[in-house]
Amino acid sequence: MTSNAQPLEILEDLLKRAKAKGAEAADCLIVRDVSLNVAQRLGKREKLERSEAQDLGLRVFIGKRQAIVSTSDLEPKTLDELAERAVAMARAVPEDEYCGLADPALLVKTPVALDLEDKKEPSEAELTDMIARAEDAARAVPGVTNSEGAEAGWGKVQIALAASNGFRGGYATSRWGISVSVLAGEGTGMERDYDFSSAVFGENLSDPETLGRSAGERTVRRLNPRKASTAKIPIVYDPRVANGLIGHFVGAINGASIARGTSFLKDKMGQQIFAKGIRIVDDPHRPRGLRSKPFDGEGVANKKRALIEDGVLTTWLLDCRSARQLKLTTTGHASRGTSSPPSPSAANLYLEPGKVTPADLMSDIRQGFYVTELIGMGINGVTGDYSRGAAGYWIENGKLTHPVSEVTVAGNLKDMFQNLTPANDLLFRYGTDSPTVRIDGMTLAGAQAGA
Repeated sequence: MTSNAQPLEILEDLLKRAKAKGAEAADCLIVRDVSLNVAQRLGKREKLERSEAQDLGLRVFIGKRQAIVSTSDLEPKTLDELAERAVAMARAVPEDEYCGLADPALLVKTPVALDLEDKKEPSEAELTDMIARAEDAARAVPGVTNSEGAEAGWGKVQIALAASNGFRGGYATSRWGISVSVLAGEGTGMERDYDFSSAVFGENLSDPETLGRSAGERTVRRLNPRKASTAKIPIVYDPRVANGLIGHFVGAINGASIARGTSFLKDKMGQQIFAKGIRIVDDPHRPRGLRSKPFDGEGVANKKRALIEDGVLTTWLLDCRSARQLKLTTTGHASRGTSSPPSPSAANLYLEPGKVTPADLMSDIRQGFYVTELIGMGINGVTGDYSRGAAGYWIENGKLTHPVSEVTVAGNLKDMFQNLTPANDLLFRYGTDSPTVRIDGMTLAGAQAGA
């Protein structure tokens, strides 16, 4: 078997080698990726990078012991040594009663076609043209005084997985991205902001000029921010930060955290976590989705499912190991790399939109705060306590007024989830997505009020 063989052929050969060395069971993974990235600042090239890499990971089992080894060298001699080393390690490590491959009955039978690979590979000139147009449009916005630069990138990843339980599978996915960041103002009164777009297919990226203008306008709007007084008021989250709230939720239902008892939602299965009508969905099968995949990291069949249905928590995110710990069945959420065992992770996660526009969502707020940027990670996963630095805009009589900075928004995620109301402006941009959301009863901590 040569290193130029097809990935599944290499993995098949490696499984045989591992068995011959004494492994009772095994799985192995190849990840091959290629990427091209360009960047410029003030119209001058700052980066041109192209990389190609491949990695292979082998996991072997002897009884209830497992070991993982990885390499980027796929020559037969190296693979033989890799298998021998993995088996030796597995004999030496402590037992893990929950480790093991997936039950063959749970494996995907017919993977869904998800349209994840853009066959077009851009040239350096095409990407350079994109960032030039984006940065020029951002710098043309009146009030913009400097630039942190623009960057564009393309990449393709090929994944192949094989295991001794009979699973064989692989897929390829591509990714395009463009971003631009600029500054406005002078001296100590400078502000910065950005915008970006990411997509599986280049044709689905935002127009560079539109993206640049958005970045410039966002930046200029932040000039001359004021302070705010400490108060208990409604907080409204812009979609690009509201998705973080959904991320905190999904982190709290990760099966590994539940098994350890380190989540503030550990005893909330089947209970009302959000208000009635709220639905949070994970969909690994969304065509052209940024995190779509036809099977999970253990070859298990995955599917679209509601994690929250009518406000009620319906499931944990489980891989095989955490499922065994909890005496449950995996939910098909295993994710893994070549040098670590699987762990639970969401795919395309989103909060379904509500029925009102963002303007209507804010219309009855006499005094409130609209968050566009969050700073720091003041989240206690055990208690749900939440405290983060923030910047954004003051809401007065239902309208956004002046920019506000150097404040903190605080609460407890259990209370925040119960008092969360979504608007109707959901767009799929990040992989974890949310519409604008309003949360009543939070605390804004600031200094003295601005003039």
